Amino acid sequence: MNEMEALFHRFIELMERGDYSQLKTELNDENPADIAEFFEELTAQQQLFIFRLLTKDMAAEVFSYMDNDTQEHIVHSITDKEVRNIVDEMFLDDTVDFLEEAPANLVKKVLRNTDADTRKLINQFLNYPENSAGSLMTIEMVKLRSGMTVAQAMVQIRKTGMDKETIYTCYVIDAQRKLIGAIPLRTLICSPDEAFVRDLMEDDVVCVQTTDDQEEVANIIKKYNWIALPVVDKEHRLVGIITVDDIMEVIEQETTEDMEKMAAMLPSDEEYLKTGVYKLAKNRIVWLSVLMISGTLSSFVIGHYESLLASVVVLNSFITILTGTGGNAGSQVSTIVIRGMALGEIEIKDALRVLWKELRVGVICGAILAVMNMVRMTIFSPGTDFLIDFTVSLSMGVVVVLAEAIGCLLPIGAKALKIDPAMMAGPLITTVLDAVALIFYFSIATALLT
Repeated sequence: MNEMEALFHRFIELMERGDYSQLKTELNDENPADIAEFFEELTAQQQLFIFRLLTKDMAAEVFSYMDNDTQEHIVHSITDKEVRNIVDEMFLDDTVDFLEEAPANLVKKVLRNTDADTRKLINQFLNYPENSAGSLMTIEMVKLRSGMTVAQAMVQIRKTGMDKETIYTCYVIDAQRKLIGAIPLRTLICSPDEAFVRDLMEDDVVCVQTTDDQEEVANIIKKYNWIALPVVDKEHRLVGIITVDDIMEVIEQETTEDMEKMAAMLPSDEEYLKTGVYKLAKNRIVWLSVLMISGTLSSFVIGHYESLLASVVVLNSFITILTGTGGNAGSQVSTIVIRGMALGEIEIKDALRVLWKELRVGVICGAILAVMNMVRMTIFSPGTDFLIDFTVSLSMGVVVVLAEAIGCLLPIGAKALKIDPAMMAGPLITTVLDAVALIFYFSIATALLT
């Protein structure tokens, strides 16, 4: 039994023997993320009972870590006053994250239990484009004026810091609320009280706009290794910050989405065990249908060279190994290129450089595989005509070179056409390369054997 299992067992034991006072004390002393995980082990009735043992502050923190189903059950079951307490204690971005996924009736229940100012802010956040910087940000940040002294700035931080999501970096604004600088808390602590904020701040601040895509925001935070990134509107007024914990969720979502697209599935945010069979089938059947229809091209190619296959029957036995090798080579390079584009290492303008590099890689790999295949066929198929061995081996070398070229160009071309490059990997690129491999295989065989 690991530490978490032992902790959960302890909570269940206290609950079963009715020692609710001790249970309440121990629950409120634990990490909110661990308590949220504990809720997954409970029945719906037990969840509500345990939730009501938590203090207001703890309840709000635990709620922010819960999965959507548990959050919806809690909000649906508790009173309006309890909902108001949760919203008052939660950071605004966590409230918005919940409301974006919640049914309309729960959204109404939450909104009617918030004050007018908070309700206005929530509605503003909900109106930002999905997956944009505006939908991710929080407004809980420390704002300072450039004319403040360090002593005044520290008073401001002590006064408001407890309600802010992070205080490690403070943001400097002017009279029009425009972002003009940033200053780390470390700088303030280590500077004399009489020094002015304007003399200590960094005025070259990297920021994003509310409409920027969340993937771009993630790349910026990852590049500069920041804890938070300021968000401004079109007039460069500071409206919020995006913290690294929100970006970690974005990176996980984007990675999962890319993996699903590379496996030829429609992306889904739902957990596997909580997703119905019909929904899973619907997510897969679209691309399975597209790939099945795309595979018709390979059938046409084989049909076109039917007379060649009838006269040289042995060519049939090498189709699978050629198409498989080409598909594997193409998947390898497409995966590398897609990852490079996701990390900002490869841009559309780098297409020719990438192509030239992969052509050279393809020539090396293709030559090695062609020689290996020639040796393999000589040893394991000694009765085969030398010209057929040479045809298959040469075809394999050519197919690998073509696979490297197509595998790197398709994702870059997709990005140029504003299509997600992840769609050009895995099954889709394999289907394309199958047809290309067959065309060149039969063309070489026709030239050498007939």
